[in-house]
Parts: sequence; C-alpha cells; structure tokens
Amino acid sequence: MSMATSKRFIFWLILAVVVVVLDQVSKQVVLAHLTYGQSIQVTSFFDLVLLYNPGAAFSFLANHDGWQRWFFIVLAFVICSWLVALVRKHQAETLQPLAFSLVIGGAIGNVIDRFQIGAVVDFLYFHIGAHGWPAFNLADSAICLGVGLMILSQLREARAAKKVSAS
Repeated sequence: MSMATSKRFIFWLILAVVVVVLDQVSKQVVLAHLTYGQSIQVTSFFDLVLLYNPGAAFSFLANHDGWQRWFFIVLAFVICSWLVALVRKHQAETLQPLAFSLVIGGAIGNVIDRFQIGAVVDFLYFHIGAHGWPAFNLADSAICLGVGLMILSQLREARAAKKVSAS
C-alpha cells in the first residue's frame, strides 16, 4: 500500500472515530441533563428525551431476556470488520468509504452504550402531534446516512455499467 493510499485509509478510519466521539459526547450531555423518560420540547415537532433501547432499530428484539445485547455487540463487530476491509478496498473512492465510515462509527457508538449500560441511549424524538418516529441518536443517524449512501453508490455503479453495456 502506497503512502497516499495509506493516508486515505487512515482518513476514513478517523472519520469513523469522529462519528463515535460526536455520538458519545451528545449522549453524555443528554445523560447529564435528563432523567430517564424525561422530555423537553424544543419545537412543536421535536423533543429531547432520554430513553434506553435494549433492542435494535425501532426496538426490534427489545423485550427479550438480555441475550440480544450480546447478539448485537457481536453482530456489530462482524459488520464493522467487514466494512473496514471494504474501506481498505475502496479507500481511493469517496462515496463508498464515506458510507462505510459512517456505519462503522455509528455501530461502534451504539456498541459502547451496550457495553456500558446494556442498552442504546436514544434522545432525538420527532413527531407530528401524538404521532411520532421512534427516538434515535446520532449513531443511528450516521448508520442510516451511511446505508443511504451505500445504496446511492450501488445505483450509480449500476447506472454506469448500463451506459457502458449500451455503448
């Protein structure tokens, strides 16, 4: 690996670390200022809340005996290992390693919560009247953005391949 590609690889890993740090700092601020279940209305459609999610997205598997904590930790490590390999493979690109780095950072941010308290700290709650989206955090946002960028990257590649085959 050349020095330039090594620097790009390190850049993408640093981006993942920045996501972890921003996620953890935001959660520490919320934990320091809110009690469990407390809600502070910020706008008519957004509240800061403090909730714990022992499950995955939308509280999937949250109501189980605790085995899901370790399942999600192991799953996150497996996925992050695979994504680090993909970052290395695609490091000279922009969109894919950006996407992978966001997912890695978000996954690690949530794994830290699972290790520390056994559940993920959620605090961002958007709603329209009584109808709301499940509360989430910055790590969840990074994961969703990363997955969206992965999909966009794949669509671009498919489109480019279609143009090449049509010529």
